[in-house]
Amino acid sequence: MKKVFILLFFANAFFANAQQKYITETDIHYYDENTNKKDPYINSQCTLDFYYPENKKDFATIIWFHVGGLTKGKKQIPKALKDKGYAVIGVEYRLSPNVTAPAYIEDAAAAVSWVFNTIEKYGGNKKLIFISGHSAGAYLGTIITMDKSYLAKYSIDPMEIAGLISFSGQAITHFTIRKEQGIKSTQPTIDKYAPIFYVSADTPPILLITGDREMELLGRYEENAYFLRMMKLNNNKDIRLYELQGFDHSGMAEPAYPLLLNEVETISKKILEKK
Repeated sequence: MKKVFILLFFANAFFANAQQKYITETDIHYYDENTNKKDPYINSQCTLDFYYPENKKDFATIIWFHVGGLTKGKKQIPKALKDKGYAVIGVEYRLSPNVTAPAYIEDAAAAVSWVFNTIEKYGGNKKLIFISGHSAGAYLGTIITMDKSYLAKYSIDPMEIAGLISFSGQAITHFTIRKEQGIKSTQPTIDKYAPIFYVSADTPPILLITGDREMELLGRYEENAYFLRMMKLNNNKDIRLYELQGFDHSGMAEPAYPLLLNEVETISKKILEKK
């Protein structure tokens, strides 16, 4: 009888999401009109795509920063995150070498600010805004969460973020920023552009996910493991690390999406229960 109940539960959830209609709005500028007019590159590059459930209230939102080493890539709404009852926002940002740090980090913060200022107009819950991304995108989401100055410009405290889910992000200074500084990719540095520089007990829930340590890119697992350890040494109680064995840097995304969705569901339930 218990098995039948569980099957019915998941069947009902599936049909509920299948019947839900979604709207997609594309190429929305997240900087203000005056900024767009002053900078043609910002105007052409700094846009987002917005996928959200129609006529639904209190939905969670996942902000997704794309992969590409800070030098390439396009905004995307991952297929694995669609039709799950959530809004998903794919962010495009300026790229190196057209700009250098911290331009693309500032873009990430501006996009998050747009979401905080806008999501309730569409029925979303401002307390259920999650940040995620893969590789360079994960780095952007992590640095604006850890270095509070970027979001402080928009009067946002990173503690207002419901959760950060990082797919194989960098904890040290990103290799493209090191290249801009004349440092080779195999020379690790920790400076103001390194998320680990800002270790603290006061962060939103953080889930770090990497591929197999023997298959990952340039010690990416070890970076995250050190980040985890230093956060714990600073009394952070809400950070975890998952290693997806058998998956490389690119391949780890597909098995990581269900972990992202589970994190969004779990945290959202906890927040909504407090209302």
